[in-house]
Amino acid sequence: VQLQASGGGLVQAGDSLRLACVVSGDLFSILRLGWFRRTPGKEREFVAAIGHSGRAHYADSLKGRITIFRENSKNTMYLKIDNLTPGDTALYSCARVRASQFWPPVSVGAYDLWGRGTQVTVSS
Repeated sequence: VQLQASGGGLVQAGDSLRLACVVSGDLFSILRLGWFRRTPGKEREFVAAIGHSGRAHYADSLKGRITIFRENSKNTMYLKIDNLTPGDTALYSCARVRASQFWPPVSVGAYDLWGRGTQVTVSS
């Protein structure tokens, strides 16, 4: 099973960005997935999670600027971030929620499989 994030890049403050996470080797439609981000010297920070039915949970600090959604036909989960600020600069990673995990899965330990991240850099 593999998770691969993409869609990062260098953007300007105020821009929007859509990240994608493609999952291969698993039954995507029943997976619960999430996004985290990390900056050097800091712990991973929960961003958002989505259940197999599309139920979403967001970090309080990012609510209103982010949207998580999925396309089961494409085995892909997305994260849209609006009104980006330099504070959003981070490595964004997607991960699979443990089958036994209660909702909402906000801790790193709630996930059992991680993909390589995609770097988002926001210039002011």
